[in-house]
Amino acid sequence: MNSFSAAQRSRVTMLDVAERAGVSKASVSRFIGEDRALLSDAIALRIEQAIDELGYRPNQMARGLKRGRTRLIGMLVADIRNPYSIAVMHGVETACRQHGYSLVVCNTDRDDEQERLHLAALRAYNVEGLIVNTLGHHLDQLLELQREMPLVLVDRKIEPLHSDLVGLDNPATVRMALDHLEQQGYRDILLVSEAPDGTSSRVERLESFKSEIARRPTLTGTVLEIDGHLNAPLHAFVRKTPARAKALFCANGVAALACTKALRELGLTLFEDIGLIAVDDLDWYPLVGSGITALAQPTEAIGTQAFECLLKRLRGDTESPRTLDFLAQLIVRGSTSPT
Repeated sequence: MNSFSAAQRSRVTMLDVAERAGVSKASVSRFIGEDRALLSDAIALRIEQAIDELGYRPNQMARGLKRGRTRLIGMLVADIRNPYSIAVMHGVETACRQHGYSLVVCNTDRDDEQERLHLAALRAYNVEGLIVNTLGHHLDQLLELQREMPLVLVDRKIEPLHSDLVGLDNPATVRMALDHLEQQGYRDILLVSEAPDGTSSRVERLESFKSEIARRPTLTGTVLEIDGHLNAPLHAFVRKTPARAKALFCANGVAALACTKALRELGLTLFEDIGLIAVDDLDWYPLVGSGITALAQPTEAIGTQAFECLLKRLRGDTESPRTLDFLAQLIVRGSTSPT
């Protein structure tokens, strides 16, 4: 057993091992690499003894870079504070660990320049694959990276990238929401959404809402994009005639929070004056009034599947890009139970 300190071990080099064992540096490299079988038993034993005596620890990152294998996966997210991104990221990271990979996460804060810098950094880190949950405004960089490594998209399509896409089945989610509201007796529906801004999932929800309303004669529907001034349009929606049962359909957690705040400021009774259903199922949904009815996204599963798609590509899968859409789960609470 050697008595080297951690600091001393960290300074031991491959050359030190070679000199102690009386062999070449190339032989030590073969021993700690994947070519140990090329060495004689006697030389392998001397190297093993020298490593033990010196307390040598190979630099795994350097070895990985030399072989083109770093076991690093990159993930680019638009907003790391978003609960959706956090949950998806956790699913990705858990799957990475289970397969012996480490995850490098870069947050763009929805800033195009930051996205450009992060993409360059991830390339410099020699990540083996990339998971992207941003708008992808730097298409030239993404296309270049895609030529070098597999790339998987989460929640948002980026044209013309031909990559696997994992996310929510938005048309089915909208149908589920409107089916529930219609069954509960609501007839006048206001979809509240952040501005699309090129985000494919938001666009899909808006388009699906309009097409579903058009084929349901018992319902009327309107779209309201969040611009920081919700009180006036929400008040007008609640008070407009005819006095039919009205409900808000919030396209995500951001819209749900904005609507809940506005309804409180307007002095409306949650949820007697108006119903509310929202995509996502955030921790605070059950705590508001009698609870907010949710269309929960399987975010952890989305993250896990994104990594599984990437792993298949890393292992040589050359099939055409796949789109994997998960179904939301309807969780009924008091916000859609008219009294």
